Amino acid sequence: MLFSILISAGLLLADRPAEPAEQPSDTLHAVTVTADKGVVISRTDTLHITNTFDITSELHQVPGLQLGDYGGFAGLKTVSLRGMGSPHTAVYVDGVRVGNVQSGQGDMGMLDIENFSSAVVDYAQNSISFSTVRPTFGQNRVAGKATFKAGSFGTYLPAARIDLKLSERLALSVNAAGVISKGDFPVADGATRANNDIRQVRGGVNLFGSMKDGDYHVKAFYNAAERGTPGSISWPSEDRQKDMNAYLQGVMKKSFSPLYTLRLSAKTGYDDIYYTSSWGDSQYGQTELQLNSSHVFSINSWWKVSVAADIQWDKLASTNYSAARTTAISAVSTSFNLNRLSLNAAAEYSGYFDRGEGSRHAISPSVDFRMHVIDGLDIVGFARRAYRVPMFNELYYVGYGNPDLKPEDAWLTDVGVDFHRQVSRTWNLKAKVDGFYNILSNKITSAPTAEDPNIWLPYNIGKVRAIGLDLVTGADVTYGDWKGEMDLRYSYQSAVDRTPDSYSYGQQIPYIAKHTVTASVKASWKGYELNPRWVLKSGRNDATGNLADWNTLDVTISKTFRLRGPLSLGINIAAKNLLDCRYELVSGYPMPGRSFIGGVEMKF
Repeated sequence: MLFSILISAGLLLADRPAEPAEQPSDTLHAVTVTADKGVVISRTDTLHITNTFDITSELHQVPGLQLGDYGGFAGLKTVSLRGMGSPHTAVYVDGVRVGNVQSGQGDMGMLDIENFSSAVVDYAQNSISFSTVRPTFGQNRVAGKATFKAGSFGTYLPAARIDLKLSERLALSVNAAGVISKGDFPVADGATRANNDIRQVRGGVNLFGSMKDGDYHVKAFYNAAERGTPGSISWPSEDRQKDMNAYLQGVMKKSFSPLYTLRLSAKTGYDDIYYTSSWGDSQYGQTELQLNSSHVFSINSWWKVSVAADIQWDKLASTNYSAARTTAISAVSTSFNLNRLSLNAAAEYSGYFDRGEGSRHAISPSVDFRMHVIDGLDIVGFARRAYRVPMFNELYYVGYGNPDLKPEDAWLTDVGVDFHRQVSRTWNLKAKVDGFYNILSNKITSAPTAEDPNIWLPYNIGKVRAIGLDLVTGADVTYGDWKGEMDLRYSYQSAVDRTPDSYSYGQQIPYIAKHTVTASVKASWKGYELNPRWVLKSGRNDATGNLADWNTLDVTISKTFRLRGPLSLGINIAAKNLLDCRYELVSGYPMPGRSFIGGVEMKF
């Protein structure tokens, strides 16, 4: 009955990530409801995106995040949080999920990073949410920017955006960008990485509007790329890949009264991947439709209730197989904001219905809290069930898929402490410490078959235990024209196979670094800015052995010149991997050594 009512009101996508707050009183944190930062009580980390050369440089600093990168601009880039694997880590743009049901992974390199203002990492929801830059206007009704960057390995990055103020309540933003890169960086024995080039173009249109007690955002996006897939160093390839994806989405939020707030969103999209290979060409086309809604009821000043639901249709037609899935999820949440304690509890139903292949169902409870101890000191925590059904490739891919796979089932727990203190008029200190414990059952992985070691198949390995510690410390200082930000982060992750009688029992699961350290400084003075960032990761297991420790140092220098009126000119240069460390994030796929990229940016 409840589910029918929710569908008739509109449907909301489950596992919705957090967004920056606009009206903290209007929203409620729940499993499926967008959370405002003013009231959120789950564990989150916000990144303000400043490095638009490469999104990986921003993501490396996130505690507990593991990045899969196949090297260069053309290489696939995936993310995972706290040992859960990339299919468990949802990626959102402006509150709507992106990615595909074929592999369950979103390619971070295909996102329009130059138009993102921030990213919110939500550990409770196991998600990363990017927010599009909202236009701001001074005296003029037109604003925008144009950038051009060029760098090592034949890399060129043009981009432009124009913002139009159509009325006091309506603004239009149009953007376009391109990526050209040979990707022919040096590898072992004096060779260069071959067939690693990319030609990419992407563009979008954003319409931002406001209304009485509400706002809306409509976004259209298109991306097309043609790139090489060079294969590993051991098994080089001359294969090529063409990507095309486009989507149209809209989000609306409105408070009809102090008691009731409605949020609606919808998305339709199409993804197409075409492989040209010596083994034969293949094509994969995916059609997607999402319909979403949430309903927040403010019972009184300290108690809110939310009901939300979503429905999503995915259809894949490919050379190797075809499949279709309907996903239906609904949730009920209640939140209490008392004097020193905020508490949220939710229950979520998820159903997955594959055409001709049966269905899978789960009930997922969650609870999280924030307790204010003293001024500047909070204790936070959460516990949540996470449920991941196998992706289409894992189930149905001809010669690889395993239709007997069980869904992955996990419990995520976290307890942490937040500290922030204004030491003086010029100094501000902050620190966060988190301990987490995750149990994942029926972990899906791939391994060679006993009959033929050259044939790999997915299977459930049983149980994985992930236990870890995330530590973030930082300080902000202002002294006259000088401003500085210092940040030091450490992450420890022990993600171990705990399946009895497993060949890898007691071993760290592949590609999870036990130790990660990042340090960054941002210093600015009269338009000059210096930003060095250092990353260290310990060695990791992979399917064939061990990957070595690695560390990189990136340094960005920029200067902004204020010209006439709103016009400004920015000049920047970045040295990436300045220490020229030779390393791999994925076995057999080397990362670039020392490289440089610089550019100019005109704002008006």
